[in-house]
Amino acid sequence: MIKHFINLEWKAFTRSASFKVNLALKILMIIGAFFMILYALGLGIGAYYIIEEMVDPEPLKIINKFLIFYFIFDLVLKYFLQKMPIVNIKPLLYLPLKKNQVVSFGINKTMVSFFNIWHAFFFIPFSIVLLIEGHSLLNVVGWHIAMLALVYCNNFINIFVNSKDGIFFTVIGIIVALVALLYFDIFDVTQFTAPIFSAFYNQPYLAIIPIIVAFVLYKMAFKYFRDNFYLDAGLAKKVDIAETDNMIWLDRFGSVSTFLKNDIKLIKRNKRSKMTIFMSFLFIFYGLLFFTGSIEAYDGPFWRIFAGIFVSGGFLFSFGQFVPSWDSAYYPLLMSQNIRYKEYLESKWYLMVIATIFTTIIASFYLYFGWQAYAAVVVGAIYNIGVNSHMVLWGGAYIKTPIDLTSAKKAFGDKKSFNVKTLLLTIPKLLLPMVIYAIGHFVYSEVLGFALVAVTGLAGLLFKNKVFGIIEKIYKSEKYKTLVAYKQNN
Repeated sequence: MIKHFINLEWKAFTRSASFKVNLALKILMIIGAFFMILYALGLGIGAYYIIEEMVDPEPLKIINKFLIFYFIFDLVLKYFLQKMPIVNIKPLLYLPLKKNQVVSFGINKTMVSFFNIWHAFFFIPFSIVLLIEGHSLLNVVGWHIAMLALVYCNNFINIFVNSKDGIFFTVIGIIVALVALLYFDIFDVTQFTAPIFSAFYNQPYLAIIPIIVAFVLYKMAFKYFRDNFYLDAGLAKKVDIAETDNMIWLDRFGSVSTFLKNDIKLIKRNKRSKMTIFMSFLFIFYGLLFFTGSIEAYDGPFWRIFAGIFVSGGFLFSFGQFVPSWDSAYYPLLMSQNIRYKEYLESKWYLMVIATIFTTIIASFYLYFGWQAYAAVVVGAIYNIGVNSHMVLWGGAYIKTPIDLTSAKKAFGDKKSFNVKTLLLTIPKLLLPMVIYAIGHFVYSEVLGFALVAVTGLAGLLFKNKVFGIIEKIYKSEKYKTLVAYKQNN
């Protein structure tokens, strides 16, 4: 049966309408995974000696102190990048298959995810180094097993975080509170968590506790999925009460206003689209890591423009990456109407521009950290409007991932507005302005660097109609492939 499920997964991948794009992204993901493994291996082998030489003669004590943040980072990474590997269950509900088998396969697939396995490339070499340095075999094995069990505890917690909005906001609130309390020297959570991690080494039999916790979380996840394995439960259509909002103030945009109204209604009425607003709001405060000097590695001038792009472009990246997937439910109907593709694309562009300007105004508090900080935000906004807005629309033509906005799938749905595909397509949008800034910075000064980035953005805005003509042709050439892709369930 497991072999049959794997075969179905392989066919879904190879027969996908966007197979070529998915294959290219998979190759990039493999390359990225390879470097992550190399980094984990290097850290696992060298962390002990680096800490011993530069920080403390007892490296394991330091490692145990900061493991709480390691696992917090792991949970955040899993939430944003790890897909919930729930198989396409609708067709399976009509077949004579045991529900337990299907649910077990879906959950077990998370356990062999790269985001769990890559931890072994740190903990195994680090444990071997501990043995080489004379630590007790029994103590090291107990500590090692406890760490891997905690990794899987995170895995199952992530399932619930992805499935229930309440759990997500609770976890985010706890993380923010702990980091803030530690930053302002009010409460150091490591004083309480370090002894717990040390106990797994000093009393190795305590490793049974995280193993039991992981097993309990597995059973809870299984029960949750099993209870929602029905069309009238986890896969039911959500019915909302219709509300009328004419939004007359948008009529000034002419024929584009119809699409703008639809987009704003979409954002107001759906959880996933609302998440883009929440993510955009969080992006505004991302610059605090760079402009406050709290992290020494981010003090360089190049990081300012990186932060400026992110602060002003939160909505652009989280919403724009999924154009036209937001409209996948009625895209065939849309394409059968007498409308111009350019008007459709312009409506998305105007929405991103309005959001970028609004975000830049809110981010004016960065003036407190110096004119360079807010200059980076303003320049980043100009670049986002003139260049990155076009790039996200261009990239959207090739990301043919349908979005089901009417589903109340919960555990069986992927409501995240961020994944590995969007991450890979975001990288060039961040690196290019940094390169442009670097040219001006090294040739003359940071002022020239900011000016070059701003001029590049203005040039993109100046040639907007020409660029839109090119993007329109791409969308037209990909039109029928996109229609086929949106008809597929997986």
